[in-house]
Amino acid sequence: MFDKVEIRVKSGEGGDGAVSFRREAHVPYGGPDGGDGGNGGAVVIEADPSMTSLRMFKKDKLYSAERGGNGRAKKQHGKNGQDLVIKVPVGTIALDKSKPKEDALLADCQEPGKPVVLVRGGRGGWGNTHYVSSTNQAPRIAQKGESGVELDLILELRLIADVGIIGFPNAGKSTLLSAVSAAKPKIADYPFTTLEPVLGVVEKDSKRFVIAEIPGLIEGAHLGKGLGHDFLRHAVRTKMLIHLVDGSSASPVEDVFKVNTELYLYDAALAQKPQLVAVNKIDLPQVQAKLAEIRAAFRSAGTPVMFISAAEGNGLKELIAETDRVLDRLAAEVKAREMPKAVFRPQPRGAGARVRKEGDVFVVNSPELERIVARVDVSDPEVRRQLQKQMGRLRLSRALQAAGVKPGDKIRCGNYEWEW
Repeated sequence: MFDKVEIRVKSGEGGDGAVSFRREAHVPYGGPDGGDGGNGGAVVIEADPSMTSLRMFKKDKLYSAERGGNGRAKKQHGKNGQDLVIKVPVGTIALDKSKPKEDALLADCQEPGKPVVLVRGGRGGWGNTHYVSSTNQAPRIAQKGESGVELDLILELRLIADVGIIGFPNAGKSTLLSAVSAAKPKIADYPFTTLEPVLGVVEKDSKRFVIAEIPGLIEGAHLGKGLGHDFLRHAVRTKMLIHLVDGSSASPVEDVFKVNTELYLYDAALAQKPQLVAVNKIDLPQVQAKLAEIRAAFRSAGTPVMFISAAEGNGLKELIAETDRVLDRLAAEVKAREMPKAVFRPQPRGAGARVRKEGDVFVVNSPELERIVARVDVSDPEVRRQLQKQMGRLRLSRALQAAGVKPGDKIRCGNYEWEW
């Protein structure tokens, strides 16, 4: 199974605003008519039930949305760039590679057909019609479109299942899954028979739930040993776990502790999931001979345990009934929780403009002014005069004075540098 990939996505750049004036015969007052640039396309991720793996992302690593069209004369708006929709299997999560694990989640694609925007496209630049005023009837400035956003992503496919079957290799997980559902996993008497998670559907009365076999864990799985991280991530998605123990093991209780330790070291929340511990292979004579000893050992450890034979079907009805009860309890707890309320925190006006000092130069950080500077010819005296008016409108003159600027000091915004 190909269930983890790294890709790069880039939203589309916004189109540039136009600097244009009406020039028609017999029209004495033409005026500015530069249109706005179109918005760049966003990058969207969406779950598709027809997809089963991330293999299609193995070859292509860069995915870019369409750029917005430039504005034109006659107030013609540039065409908006088309969004890029990335289709992924249901259960895929998108992580921002540049952020720590706890803040990296961008999208969790559990619902088919529900789009999630990963990065928005750049806004189109304003044409010169936006800069008309009573004192500036012929604006020669316009905005450059915003740049697109590049993002390095990690896509992980985590199977969506209600119940995960965990345990050491050869504990009988595949046999249990085939006994309680119609799934047909590979079964053999050697470790790592299952090389990818297998899903099955269990029907009980009028209800059904999905159960997944999580391939065999070994000590050090949280470090990537054995099948390690490849499949521990699938257990994170489950609501509860059936912890299957090989009754013929030298110490079934110790096996449970070792597997739970691996779960905790991989993800502490994973170890807190409800578990049903089931000792398997009670049909074997050697296991029958030490059932009382195993029962006493689990009692001493304070761990409730069930005894089953996945091969013979003993105890499976009771195990499924108890699993169903735990799932009902978890569903009731989720329903009882209050949904958090969204809090709107308005940003102060002008929060995007800042002034900082680099050596002898005062650097103005103003996205709006920088986009104008990048679009126009700053060597034109009239353009420079209009830029100064824009600085006043954006209250940057006051910010520069507060930063300690004096006559003769150098000021820079984007690629435009001038003296105060």
